[in-house]
Amino acid sequence: MGAVRKLVLPLILSLLALLPSSGNAGASAREQENPASNSLFAQSANLILNRDFASDSISFLLLDAGDGRVLAARWDDAGRSIPLGSLVKPFTALAYGEKHAFHYPAHTCRGTATGCWLPRGHGDVDLTRAIAFSCNSYFRVLIADMVAADVSPTAARFGLDLPPADAKGVTFIGLGNRWPISPLNMARAYLELARTYDQAGVRQILDGMAQSAARGTGAEVDRALAFPDALVKTGTAMCSHATRAPGDGFAIVMVPADHPQILLMVRVHGVPGAMAAKTAGQMLSRIQR
Repeated sequence: MGAVRKLVLPLILSLLALLPSSGNAGASAREQENPASNSLFAQSANLILNRDFASDSISFLLLDAGDGRVLAARWDDAGRSIPLGSLVKPFTALAYGEKHAFHYPAHTCRGTATGCWLPRGHGDVDLTRAIAFSCNSYFRVLIADMVAADVSPTAARFGLDLPPADAKGVTFIGLGNRWPISPLNMARAYLELARTYDQAGVRQILDGMAQSAARGTGAEVDRALAFPDALVKTGTAMCSHATRAPGDGFAIVMVPADHPQILLMVRVHGVPGAMAAKTAGQMLSRIQR
């Protein structure tokens, strides 16, 4: 796996290789360490993504993982809070962990019978597998006794909009529309999550995101990349567009997995999160080529 991770840098470097060498001549030390911070990369990514994915159904934010700067975007009012579905689950899991000494339960997901989105169920799951497959059944166990006061400190620490004071239950796993969050705040919260990888509970979540990319709800990302090494979390939420659809799909992707340099957040109108992950993978692949 380590060898693959060393190869994933071409995802960013390959685009820079197409640019005139003089564009990097005056690069700062930080730009040399993280090619994503290079302004030419940002300009080129903006051009490619807005040209090749110019659909009204697709919104995206591309961020520098180092400082959270927006490198490229097409997202109307990314600061406006909207439902983001299962993207909230990692932060709910951390809130649970803080109340339970970071001891997470094992659980058997039986699908519809235990309230999961997957009718046949996910079988035996722990936190890592529940993140990888976005298992609602597992998270229903975590949030059974949670109230807003349990979740709000964690949300505030990661810069997320707070849930309503009277929120409870499935609000904390992203069902319904009672916990809207700014997409930009959510993207930056995931960057902070990656930075705190050595803190209790976070490693299981990041491992789950790596499994999501490999074989979970975000597997279309790894399938699209020449050097698959990503962290992915998907979500499906109530549609927030003027023209309503059954739902909107979301995907957050960070690459490379062990030391993210860029984060891509994608929303696709009218599809589930797994399909948004496919679009995100195609976008990253296009930058790579």
